[in-house]
Amino acid sequence: MNQMTRLPAPVEPGQPPRRRRHARSGTFGVIDIGSTKAVCLIARIESDGSPRVLGFGWQRGRGVKGGSIVDLEEAERAIRAAVGQAEEMADTRIPGAIVNLSCGQPDSRQLNIQWGIGGRAVTENDLRAILHEGRRRTSEEGRETVHAIPLGFTVDATPGVDDPRSMICDTLGARLHMVAASQASLRNLGACLMRCDLEVEELVSAPFAAGLATLVEDEKQLGATVIDMGGGATSLAVFSEGHLVHTAQIAVGGGQVTNDLATVLSTPVAHAERIKTLHGSVHGGADDDREYLPVPLLGEDEHAIARIPRAMVVGIIKPRLEETFEMLREKIDAAGLGKEGGSRVVLTGGGSQLVGVRELAARVLDRQVRVGRPLPVRGLAEAASGPAFATAIGLLLWGAGEGRPVLDIAPGPARAGSGFRRFVNWIKDRV
Repeated sequence: MNQMTRLPAPVEPGQPPRRRRHARSGTFGVIDIGSTKAVCLIARIESDGSPRVLGFGWQRGRGVKGGSIVDLEEAERAIRAAVGQAEEMADTRIPGAIVNLSCGQPDSRQLNIQWGIGGRAVTENDLRAILHEGRRRTSEEGRETVHAIPLGFTVDATPGVDDPRSMICDTLGARLHMVAASQASLRNLGACLMRCDLEVEELVSAPFAAGLATLVEDEKQLGATVIDMGGGATSLAVFSEGHLVHTAQIAVGGGQVTNDLATVLSTPVAHAERIKTLHGSVHGGADDDREYLPVPLLGEDEHAIARIPRAMVVGIIKPRLEETFEMLREKIDAAGLGKEGGSRVVLTGGGSQLVGVRELAARVLDRQVRVGRPLPVRGLAEAASGPAFATAIGLLLWGAGEGRPVLDIAPGPARAGSGFRRFVNWIKDRV
């Protein structure tokens, strides 16, 4: 696999390493809630600004389908168990966590807003008002804005301004990226975490987090698309000029591949998953017709074993993945980003580890493709450092200040407590 390794930025001799702006202080937790697994990491930020994992917990996913919670009790059990493992290892308790956003059919929009300033200096209140206007324009009944990311400002006729505060102008133009999700799904997510005695401190788009963990800096700047191949859903995030500019999601993932195998081969789901993991591929080999795999039959006694050629497994997996990449190609084309999306795709997530998936994605998407492993994190075991854990590691990096916008401004009149206090209050008002 053509993988790339991100090197840490050099530190000037005699200068202490600098922490990123908005980095967490003290111990904090992150939770990746997925269809196939629930992961909790507890970490602290070291003096050089990088996270160190103190505790790790992992549980098989329950109560989640397509990224959304469908059974509160089952999801609570999985999350409680994962958090309990991490807390025991870290010897500490966490009151809340940074959580991935994959529920509620998240969608992505860009807005251009012109705001009258009238020849005075731009203030923080002006920027809050612009964000509020963006939320108002994208508001729909039953949906809630989760991310409101400034992509850049135009001060009168001067574009490319990252931070216009204190600059004097007549008109301030803002380009915003808004990510919204279903209120009902967010309420269920908040209710589930509350049942676990945890607070949702911040929500971070799952493919955005995966991108933070797997992209090198040049890819973020020049333009790249991250495809996170999860168990219940496949999502994408487009980066350009260092910003997240688009996200999308389809409710097809590795679980559908497993179900296809179980259905066609008439075998238990657990064995279908084993076949996919050990023998799954989208490339046919010369010996596939002659290599036979043992398959226990559904509902039969343990001695009822069928033998099927490996070519049959390839013939089941390949069409499903082709369909998945075709759906993603349609999502990318529909976004109309043009050159902003770049010509490079980075695959991550558990599904990206199937043999031949990179070549298949390159053919269907007609782009350069690599498989992205997350960069190493101190204190995290090698077994938890693969593509399947990219979202969880990206949430850690977000906690360390990675990927946060230059302007980290809450939409309300004052910032209180955690960066996602508005969401927490919104949940509490409705649960």
